[in-house]
Amino acid sequence: MNKLSQLDINNKNLVIRVDMNVPIIDGRVADDTRIQACLPTIKKSLNSGAKILLVSHLGRPIEGSFDNNLSLRPVADHLSKILDLKVGLISEPSNSSIFNGSSDVQMLENVRFFAGEKVNDIELGKSLGCLGDIYVFDAFGTSHREQASTHAAIVYASIACAGLLLEEEINSLTKALNQSKNPYTAIIGGAKVSTKLDLIKNINAKADHVIVGGGIANTFIKAAGYEVGQSLYEESMIDTAKELLKSNKIVLPQTVVTALSFEGESIKEKNINDVEQKEMILDQYMDDEVKEIIANSNTILWNGPLGVFEKEDFSKGTLELAKVIANSNGFSIAGGGETLSAINKFINKDDVSYCSTGGGAFLEFMEGKELPSIKALEDKNQ
Repeated sequence: MNKLSQLDINNKNLVIRVDMNVPIIDGRVADDTRIQACLPTIKKSLNSGAKILLVSHLGRPIEGSFDNNLSLRPVADHLSKILDLKVGLISEPSNSSIFNGSSDVQMLENVRFFAGEKVNDIELGKSLGCLGDIYVFDAFGTSHREQASTHAAIVYASIACAGLLLEEEINSLTKALNQSKNPYTAIIGGAKVSTKLDLIKNINAKADHVIVGGGIANTFIKAAGYEVGQSLYEESMIDTAKELLKSNKIVLPQTVVTALSFEGESIKEKNINDVEQKEMILDQYMDDEVKEIIANSNTILWNGPLGVFEKEDFSKGTLELAKVIANSNGFSIAGGGETLSAINKFINKDDVSYCSTGGGAFLEFMEGKELPSIKALEDKNQ
C-alpha cells in the first residue's frame, strides 16, 4: 500500500481521516490520548508545507442531523492549543474553498452528521476522497468499519495512503501476530468469552500461555468445575471453554477477591476452591509462578483487565499485572479501551512496547481478520 512516509507531500492538499473520537465533558476534551496519537502525521504534513483537512467522527449522532453535543468544535479548539495555530471547523465536505483559507489545518464537522457515512455511500465517499490531492487514512481504530470515510473515500480518491499511525499499528500488530518470539504469553480479560472467542482461539494456537481475566475467567473457572457463585459468566460458552482448557495453555487464577455486591460488601480474598454460592468474583491475583511466566516471556499481548479495576477494592490484580508487564524485557503490546485506561492509571505508558489505538479493530486484526480500510489501501496500490 502507499504510505505517507514514502510519498512526496510537499505543498499538497491532504484530507486526513483520523480517529479523534474522544470523551467531551462540559464542552472540553477530557482525554486527548487519541488526538496525541494523530500528531506525528499532522506535524509531518505541516513540516512539508501541506495544507490539511482533518476528518473524524465523534460519538453516535442520528445520521443526517446536527447535534451540538457531538460537534467537533471542542476537539478543534483543543488541537489549536496543541499546535499553537488556529484549527478552523468546516461545516460541509463540498466547500470548494477549503484549502484557500489562512489556516493550514482545518477540521470537517463530525462526519457522522452527513447522510451516507455509516452505509458507505459512494457519493459521500467520492466527495471526501476527492477534496484534496491525497486521501490519508490514519484512523486504525475505525479500520474495521466499511463506511464512507473509511472505505469509499479510499476507493474513489485519486491517491490514497496510510498515515504514520496506521503504518505503525500494522507493523506492531503484525509483529505480535505473525512474527512473535516464544515464550509468548497472552492476557485476555473482559466480560464475555463470546466477544473474544476468535481472538482466544487464534492466540491459543500460537501462545504458550493464555491468562484469562474478568468475566471471561469466570466462564473458564466454571467450566473447570469450580463454584463462581453470583459472578458474571456465560453459560452458553461453558462447552467451548472446556474444549479450550484441553490445550493446557489456559491459566486460571488460584486466588480471587469476592464480595456480595459491586459496592464492596463483605470483601474477601480466598482460594478459588472456596468461593461461596452467594459471592461474586470481582478481582483475581496472579501467583508468583504466573508473574514469572510473564516476566520471562519474549512476547506479551494484553487485552482486558483482570477485575473491576475502576473500583479501588478490586484493582489490585490489574495493578500488579500492569507492573509486571512494565518491568518485563519482552515485546509487549496492549490494546482495547479498558486496557489503555488501566495502563494510564497504573504505569507509564512508555513502559509498554506498543499501545494500540484500536478497540474492535485491534481485536479483529489479532483474530487474523481482513480489515476493510486496510484492504482498500492494499487494493488501491495494486
